[in-house]
Amino acid sequence: MTEDTQKSMIQIAREDGESQTVPPVDLGARVRELRKARGWTLEQAATQAGLARSTLSKIENAQMSPTYDALKKLAVGLEITIPQLFTPPAAEQINGRMAITKMGEGKAKATTTYEHELLADTLRKKQMLPYRARVRARSMEEFDGWVRHDGEEFLYVLTGVITLYTEFYEPIEMRRGDSAYYDAAMGHNVISTSAEDALILWITSLV
Repeated sequence: MTEDTQKSMIQIAREDGESQTVPPVDLGARVRELRKARGWTLEQAATQAGLARSTLSKIENAQMSPTYDALKKLAVGLEITIPQLFTPPAAEQINGRMAITKMGEGKAKATTTYEHELLADTLRKKQMLPYRARVRARSMEEFDGWVRHDGEEFLYVLTGVITLYTEFYEPIEMRRGDSAYYDAAMGHNVISTSAEDALILWITSLV
């Protein structure tokens, strides 16, 4: 970030009613943190902000100093104020947030291998991404390679029988009540092996 941008941000913070003096934060790390807290990929966040994916990547990796216009787009896309881009949240803040998702009312998101139902989708800045999934895949050939992403993941079988394939372990059959906790950066895929599609609960950390 340029010195001019830093000065502008300090002035904006004052006009916006910010009275607490806080240490400066790494803008790139802060943007990455905010993006991951929403469970967005670089592409999704760039689309939300109206920026090119390459531009957002350079901002996150401190390879460019964003213009004021880019900062405004980022703030709008992340649904925060511009000063919040430079102000970390209070560590001891308790906001008592809660989200209820009634059966069948989660946000649907289907793929060729899974039918996801996103839970607590209305809650922003989550630390976890919970979702229920119907496993449609019946063989590893239905996947375009391994699924892998940041964070850790917890899987719990609700109904049916599945086989959990992972990059570094032998495939394991899992039935109702079985669970697994694993590094989500390790390649992983799940297929149904029961007559009916299996239902599983997935919880992914957003770190």
